[in-house]
Amino acid sequence: MTLDIETARSAKPYSTKEYLGRLAWSFALPLFFLSPRTFFGWRRFLLRIFGATVGKSVNIYPSARITIPWNLKIDDYASIGEEALIYNLGMVSIGARTTVSHRAHICAGTHDYRHAHLPLLRQPINVGVDAWICAQSFIGPNISIGDGAIVGAGAVVMKSVAPWSVVAGNPAEFIKMREMNEEMKDRQP
Repeated sequence: MTLDIETARSAKPYSTKEYLGRLAWSFALPLFFLSPRTFFGWRRFLLRIFGATVGKSVNIYPSARITIPWNLKIDDYASIGEEALIYNLGMVSIGARTTVSHRAHICAGTHDYRHAHLPLLRQPINVGVDAWICAQSFIGPNISIGDGAIVGAGAVVMKSVAPWSVVAGNPAEFIKMREMNEEMKDRQP
């Protein structure tokens, strides 16, 4: 199969409203990136203005990159660390008390390689509550990370991760089950 680069480059994968929203977000980004490290409320406010659903006491650091705010849902007390990349072409949901560590990459977009013009796929990612996405890990499109799961540093996750499991490596493999302490058990529904 020969790639159809001309068709790929001329594709319009977003609506006019989305293109305008992305343009407006690009002008607002300096207000996000240049805000002082401790101005978490300010960054929550900016994201909400652009359609993100952001819970209370969410900490998002100024060097984090969020591609499309209206495709982000992040619940109470979660955090997105330094230089994390939330490439949310598709919807990304991050559960309460979940940590996305520095330089983690959550990638909710890919291309369909089965077609010569490589159409854009905007696939969701769901990260449960009390999970930890460790430093420099990669979460691929159309993935669910279960409640309480840990994705080890540098892991490449291309298959969904079961609740309370620990995965690591490239590709990520099951290591062991995470044990809940009494405090974690008390928070379970």
